[in-house]
Amino acid sequence: MGWRWAGAAAAAVALPLLIVVFVFAQPPVPADGAEDAVPSHRALSDIPPSYMRWYMDAAQTCPGLSWTVLAAVGKVESDHGRDPASRRPNTAGARGPMQFLPATFAAYTVDGNGDGRTDVYDPADAIPTAAACLCASGAATDIRKALFAYNHAGWYVDRVLAKAAEYGTAVSAVAGDLVEVILAYARRQIGKPYIWGGTGPDGYDCSGIVYMAYKAAGVTIPRTTFGQWPFGVRIPAGQEQPGDLVFFSSGPGNAPDRPGHVALVIGGGKAIEARCTKCGPIKITAYGSRRNIVGFTRPLANRKIEQQLSDSPSWASAPPP
Repeated sequence: MGWRWAGAAAAAVALPLLIVVFVFAQPPVPADGAEDAVPSHRALSDIPPSYMRWYMDAAQTCPGLSWTVLAAVGKVESDHGRDPASRRPNTAGARGPMQFLPATFAAYTVDGNGDGRTDVYDPADAIPTAAACLCASGAATDIRKALFAYNHAGWYVDRVLAKAAEYGTAVSAVAGDLVEVILAYARRQIGKPYIWGGTGPDGYDCSGIVYMAYKAAGVTIPRTTFGQWPFGVRIPAGQEQPGDLVFFSSGPGNAPDRPGHVALVIGGGKAIEARCTKCGPIKITAYGSRRNIVGFTRPLANRKIEQQLSDSPSWASAPPP
């Protein structure tokens, strides 16, 4: 079990396996932890389901931090809370499943389960606090540096990253195949009219074409813009990828947390968009200079999608509607 140096600078989180045929074919997650990943067999057999959920949820609070790294920290520090020594302070004063010194925990503390208190021994609090600590140490850009700040030992950094590689299986191939189906469906609708409330085949509204494009890939997302906005994982501007969604303050939605318009990102600052009745047919548009962008989301990063795909693993063999 790793332990924290008393003067650590850091003072100053079973899910179904996605489409097995793709998972076995993928290489381990990169050592820098930057690429998102689906759980490997080793991860599913070793990580308690509740811990898996906390690792994944906590990682989403720090773009660029992989859940596999958080899980690897939890493994090295306390065997995911199973090491009895983690239930009391060690000789250096570190405690809990993520082995925090009291001062470090206080500096980055997160009430992960919203119960109004923070407990270093509660993984629901300790894991998101670890994510906050790593994020503050630059995990998004230099995971080795962040891990060294978490525990000043080169062997510790190497051990965590090696374990992270065991836990993760790159998701890019799975997501990439889904995105190809999504974009292919949307492209076939170019030139069709905008129809309020439309979900095809003769016409679509903005969220209708997005909804049906995802449905073509065997994925169900909310039907309306108002539902699609909170469904996906937020993506910083400039990091959006094909298949992501771009939202605008427009029409019936003008509040920052309630955008009223959506388009499907295809890359290069462009999107397939069913904009409005007077705006002409569905087309590819450039969104970079539009001032009413609210933000970007990635629906495929929602954990509910993993469940949908595991329940219907034969999606890839079915032709899109």
